[in-house]
Amino acid sequence: MRNLLYRFYEQRLESALRPQDMPKHIGVMVDGNRRWAKEQGFDRALGHAAGAKRIVDFLGWCTDLGIEHVTLYLLSTDNLKGRNQDELRDLVDIITSLSEHLATLGRWKLQIVGDMDSLPTEAAERLVRVEEATSNNQGTHVNLAIAYGGRKEIADAMRRILRKHATSGDSLEQLAEVLTPELIAEHLYTGGQPDPDLLIRTSGEQRLSGFLLWQSANSEFYFAEALWPDFRRVDFLRAIRDFQRRHRRFGS
Repeated sequence: MRNLLYRFYEQRLESALRPQDMPKHIGVMVDGNRRWAKEQGFDRALGHAAGAKRIVDFLGWCTDLGIEHVTLYLLSTDNLKGRNQDELRDLVDIITSLSEHLATLGRWKLQIVGDMDSLPTEAAERLVRVEEATSNNQGTHVNLAIAYGGRKEIADAMRRILRKHATSGDSLEQLAEVLTPELIAEHLYTGGQPDPDLLIRTSGEQRLSGFLLWQSANSEFYFAEALWPDFRRVDFLRAIRDFQRRHRRFGS
């Protein structure tokens, strides 16, 4: 009976959504895997595995609603420094295996955004193959933020601009004249993609943790109490409903 009620509620939520007002790009901080495992009495690795399974479900929900771009925050640069090495090794393997599984489904174009050089060589090579295998897919464009940090992304963008400028022979004064927010945006990991309209974070935490710092300047935020493995389709539809109820002024 409870499942029947949830399905009925889901249908009501979805039928009330306006297709023309769907977010074009959704960013998600998939938070709470370790707490979920602790509450269930499981090893942390099982929490990360449960979170990976939920990602497959989530991307299906996004495809159903016609979401064009999704960015998933899977592993931060802080995680690389602060996590226990055994847990980190398991986490990197789970994330890499998840990426390969998503590629086999053939539904999405996958792009890795982050510092690939900071990952183990084997994992980085496997992720490169995932990008190559899905590069021509026509489905939702999915950014997998792995070894990602927003400040590092901006610093990397500036380095790319400076290196390109250095080869042109122009002066720093000339660079200063053309250095615009648009130029910096072009050189971010997500260059050429729309900024996220909606950022979702699970587990009740209410901070960005370095996620899409530049791109989120005009994003709407939605904080869900559910831990990521418990995040349901009905929770996702509530986030979309909340987004569509907001009046986005963009400074006007």
